[in-house]
Amino acid sequence: MNVDELVAIDVHTHAEVSSKGQASLDAGLADASSAYFKVEGNREPTLPEMAAYYRERRMAAVVFTVDAESATGTAPVPNEEVAEAAADNADVLIPFASLDPHRGRAAVKQARRLVEEYGVRGFKFHPSIQAFFPNDRLAYELYEVIEETGAIALFHTGQTGIGAGVPGGGGIRLKYSNPLHVDDVAADFPHLKIILAHPSFPWQDEALAVATHKPGVHIDLSGWSPKYFPPQLVQYANTLLKDKVLFGSDYPVLTPDRWLADFDKLEIKEAVRPKILKENAARLLGLA
Repeated sequence: MNVDELVAIDVHTHAEVSSKGQASLDAGLADASSAYFKVEGNREPTLPEMAAYYRERRMAAVVFTVDAESATGTAPVPNEEVAEAAADNADVLIPFASLDPHRGRAAVKQARRLVEEYGVRGFKFHPSIQAFFPNDRLAYELYEVIEETGAIALFHTGQTGIGAGVPGGGGIRLKYSNPLHVDDVAADFPHLKIILAHPSFPWQDEALAVATHKPGVHIDLSGWSPKYFPPQLVQYANTLLKDKVLFGSDYPVLTPDRWLADFDKLEIKEAVRPKILKENAARLLGLA
């Protein structure tokens, strides 16, 4: 990967279909989230299609699945498949994995193997879909391995478009994704690199507080068009958190094209723009 030639690094994209055509969400949740995000174009690109999409745009992308099988009954896209596709497209794809903390010791063992044998650079957690509080001790052995191997823990925070509009939200509970629960994780694992994903509605101030207080905590800006960013998020991105805020789209539900077009209109300092779009991510991912 030639970082100097990249326009941007997107730290938040989803592998939503396997090479065998297996979707990572059941049809009801997928259709509802597509309506919520007003998805245009291909909702389920294959991993090679994602690589081609980002290569065409001279961007790199962190890609992952979400393992929430114990809560949803739907198997994720295999982490190994994501990692292998990233290895085949190493000029543009950076592999993260996802492990359900409810898998216990099996997840801990798999995490180490994914880092050591497959080159996985981080792990995506979605507390609302996986139905666990980030500071629940059931996940702590998993965090120990992630911290020890130098990988990154990326946590969904705030409201989720998954389940939105479905009766009862599809059983998905928002309470798990308050970023303040991640503060405990950052305190208990002081050398763990953490990303709080998304503007954390309705807990934006909590996310900003955690990121300014804990050196290892970063914020990605995925899942929202920048034109909807809360004013305090823009203020902190321009100042106190200028080295800790990261471009993320949430592709394929939100495209980088749409995100970047709206980001161009946002009042971000010219010296800060390259930090958000590429430099901060390159440093955090060890690419710089």
